[in-house]
Amino acid sequence: MELHQFRYFLAVAQFRSFTRAAEHQHVAQPSLSQQIRKLEAELGAPLFDRLGRKIRLTALGERFQEHAQRVLRDLENARREADEILGVAHGRVAVGVIPTVAPFLLPCALTAFARAYPEITVRVTEDLTQALLHRLGEGEIDLALLSLPVKGAEYVALPLVKDRMLLAVPTHHALCRRRRGHVILREIVHEPFLLLKDGHCFRDDVLQVCKLSRLNPHVAFEGGQFDTLVAMVAAGAGITLLPEMSRAHYRHAGVRLLEFAPPEPTRTIGTVRLKGKYLTRATKAFVEVLKETCPGDGKAKG
Repeated sequence: MELHQFRYFLAVAQFRSFTRAAEHQHVAQPSLSQQIRKLEAELGAPLFDRLGRKIRLTALGERFQEHAQRVLRDLENARREADEILGVAHGRVAVGVIPTVAPFLLPCALTAFARAYPEITVRVTEDLTQALLHRLGEGEIDLALLSLPVKGAEYVALPLVKDRMLLAVPTHHALCRRRRGHVILREIVHEPFLLLKDGHCFRDDVLQVCKLSRLNPHVAFEGGQFDTLVAMVAAGAGITLLPEMSRAHYRHAGVRLLEFAPPEPTRTIGTVRLKGKYLTRATKAFVEVLKETCPGDGKAKG
């Protein structure tokens, strides 16, 4: 068996297509197919069921996929560890981050990191939680900034900051005119809710807060980003919840951000990495900078 056969096999398993796998691996499709056939011949059984244009893993293929991923991951870890022992600096960190965190935490962290480690390149991928967990599993990123907890014993999470949720309302809303500053969730039970689309973990966080408070929100609109929700709130279309880390970003957006009465709804933001993945000195340094640049009052313990 050869390592490139493992890579070709995993690409076919990922894309369920020999053509797309070949494009991803930058190899001619007949060559990739030939290497897969050689691998199957050595194993003594097919790894894929080829049903016309449809391709799916056989039972052997599913088990072999786990071994192939582990082999390539262990090889990469060994290479990185050897380079560091020999004093060779990789000079790069691959980070994934969810959209409800990226614009609020990353700018400060990236600026501080570039100032402290100008020789290290940081590559950032913004995506939804499940997509970033998949990238972690594939070794495409070193760590991800996510809302905790995440499901799966294969992940190691480090809490960074506990982020309060705030209520965003139009500036003319009745809640803005009263003397008592803090809001109770049951006061907004009849308000039209504006939420992020399914797949955003912040949407799940908000719905969980409502569930714990026995609040069944009337969802009037679902958007793909906070900017859209805030614009809709400013226009009087409803209310929404925002993370406190976005307060400065939306301070002059035509909305009022109100605090909730204790116990305040919160979410925990932290780093997630694959268990057993070797972290380079560059990645460890980036995590330390994240710890230093996260908002001080809300730093999570753990």
